[in-house]
Amino acid sequence: MDQVRITSTAAAQEVFDLIVDWPRQQEWMPFTRVSGEHGLGAAVEGWSGIGPVGFLDTMVITEWTPGRRVVTRHTGRVVRGDGWFETEPLPSGGCAVTWAEDLQAPLGTVGRFGLTLLGPANRVFMKIALRRLVRLAEDRTPPFPGG
Repeated sequence: MDQVRITSTAAAQEVFDLIVDWPRQQEWMPFTRVSGEHGLGAAVEGWSGIGPVGFLDTMVITEWTPGRRVVTRHTGRVVRGDGWFETEPLPSGGCAVTWAEDLQAPLGTVGRFGLTLLGPANRVFMKIALRRLVRLAEDRTPPFPGG
């Protein structure tokens, strides 16, 4: 399992709202475009890659606690397992943000070995993405004029 946790001066609700604003995920999660619905049982789809080279990551929301936690089960051909985001309010008014992934590799033993090798790089990617998320939440600026 890979897990990254950082803190933000933004309120937990603000950060959570950005996390589940699926079209805006591309602003903070590199190489990813996401669409979908909200709430327990809702479908979510993400395209990870550069241009036409990548893969479709299909998911279903298996836990939904508004403002606090969203868990998705990855159901695609490439990525399978669970992932979640959680925000925890802090006494300062800010929050802690956690992103965790418990994935199952395709290709049996070869895939598990690959996941083990990629773990450190994946955690770096996750930390970069969360830092970008936190900056967006803390800036509190619309994504475009009039937005």
